[in-house]
Amino acid sequence: MNDLFLRTLIGEKTERRPLWVMRQAGRYLPEYRELRKKNTFEEMCASPDLATEVTLQPMERFPLDAAIVFADLMTPVSAMGVSFHFAPGPVVPNPLRDAASIRGLRIPDAEEIAPAMYETLKRVKRGLNGRANLIGFAGAPWSIAAYLVEGKGGKGFPFLRALLAEDEILFGELLNTLTTLCLEFSIEQYESGADVIQIFDSWAGLLSVKTYTDHVEPHLIRLLSGLREKGIPTIYFAQGAPHLTHLTQNLPCDGLGLCWRSDMAAVRKSIPTTGEGRKALQGNIDPAILLAGPEATKRAAEELMRLVPAHGHIMNLGHGIMPEVPIDSMHALVEAVYNEIGVSA
Repeated sequence: MNDLFLRTLIGEKTERRPLWVMRQAGRYLPEYRELRKKNTFEEMCASPDLATEVTLQPMERFPLDAAIVFADLMTPVSAMGVSFHFAPGPVVPNPLRDAASIRGLRIPDAEEIAPAMYETLKRVKRGLNGRANLIGFAGAPWSIAAYLVEGKGGKGFPFLRALLAEDEILFGELLNTLTTLCLEFSIEQYESGADVIQIFDSWAGLLSVKTYTDHVEPHLIRLLSGLREKGIPTIYFAQGAPHLTHLTQNLPCDGLGLCWRSDMAAVRKSIPTTGEGRKALQGNIDPAILLAGPEATKRAAEELMRLVPAHGHIMNLGHGIMPEVPIDSMHALVEAVYNEIGVSA
């Protein structure tokens, strides 16, 4: 049984630091690209057979300590009555920009939200057979709202920020509804086999300190506190938001994922690994370094491990692995982590 990832997350000292990589089931893998030639992204997410296969693909190549279920941040919103598609990112044909559309959102029962994803989790759990932990995930309310209001990915998501400026109450209602959705969705994932839930705040970098504190943090606290009350271990990852770390480090989660812009060694000095306020840190090699090849990857991993103690550290990238990354760079990352203590990969 390999539960190294989970034990590190909950504060135990472990024989080595665990390793997994965001977007590890994806386009840098030739076997993923072969499947993708025959199936759309939507089809792969919706099929437990395909999603299970994709989730397990990197686990067959590399001795990683966690698998993350193959899905998308927008997966749960269709159960609310919102239509969307991918081109290639999420596109919502009818964005939510008025009170009627926001207040008309349906809050589904937990089991209705993403039944195909729950089935995928169950299958992946069986497929892992104890060799690694399983991560479920949900988008943070702010980041889901970004797509629902903007209609698609956009520079700065101005319509989302405009909604907040125009009607703070309506904006709060939207985030409150999405918090309820994400909480129920995450609990159901845990009950379907996930060992840990990671909350992805993909667009946290857009937030000012004041907007985060006044309008976003209360919803994150409700979401993460609700998961903690159920005994569910959590990681919160805020992309592009090192300016918020002094605030996000106080969230009621077990781990804090840091993007590649953050000084992890400095953050580690401000967050204890034991006792009150304890948190594991996850990350945070710049994903672009892997494009430079195995030697550059090895140097970056060794430097990070030199600066950040193993206790309470989960090795990862500071964002998702890029499609163009050579496989040899991933092998170099794995070898660097194992070679820290002389364990063969």
